[in-house]
Amino acid sequence: MDSDASAAFIRLNNLTRIYYQGERQQRVLDGVCGEIQRGEAVALLGRSGCGKSTLLNLIGGIDQPDAGEVIIDGTCINRMDEHGRTLFRRRHIGFIYQFFNLIPTLTVIENLLLPLELNGWDLVEGRQRSMALLEQVGLSQREASYPDQLSGGEQQRVAVARALVHRPAVVLADEPTGNLDAESGQQVLALLDQLVRDEQCTLIMVTHSQVVAARADRIFNLEQGCFISGEDVVW
Repeated sequence: MDSDASAAFIRLNNLTRIYYQGERQQRVLDGVCGEIQRGEAVALLGRSGCGKSTLLNLIGGIDQPDAGEVIIDGTCINRMDEHGRTLFRRRHIGFIYQFFNLIPTLTVIENLLLPLELNGWDLVEGRQRSMALLEQVGLSQREASYPDQLSGGEQQRVAVARALVHRPAVVLADEPTGNLDAESGQQVLALLDQLVRDEQCTLIMVTHSQVVAARADRIFNLEQGCFISGEDVVW
């Protein structure tokens, strides 16, 4: 990626996304603009269906906008072809989902090793990196377990470790505590906050919870397809 110290790390320029149902169109995002700095933790807050997950998918290059640009560290990812976007995600972006999305036929350690293998990491170095992260999330003794042998909170801790294992520049979290009880959710949030700051990642987290959003440095409120504010969080 091309770095420019004077520019925002992530820039969203007039992003528009339209879905069609027959002749009817739904403008989910309507000219979204915003800037996010390197190492910043940002929450995307808004009601269900307001376009938060759509915006996250555009930033991650999973979806393509109908208009506008997503620029990450000087690279406009929506100008890439599908293969280019896949490689960009693999190298630079980590994902955390509400429903964990661990591969059920792989053990805990194998789930962490897979993104490293895809990125061409040395096997010994990759295993050391994976075990170090499992130690940090308190699951070093569960490396040989399969996902269905873990609690929901444990699975999400593995998912956090997997998202960070390849040292991404950006971590995208879509309702990371939405499938957890309150206690497990708070534990995962605290862990995610600590790890992304230790790793110096930029975190963008989708939520509809003010409690979850309060852990971010800034909150972007999404309403009617646009940001209505980008407020610093007051601690």
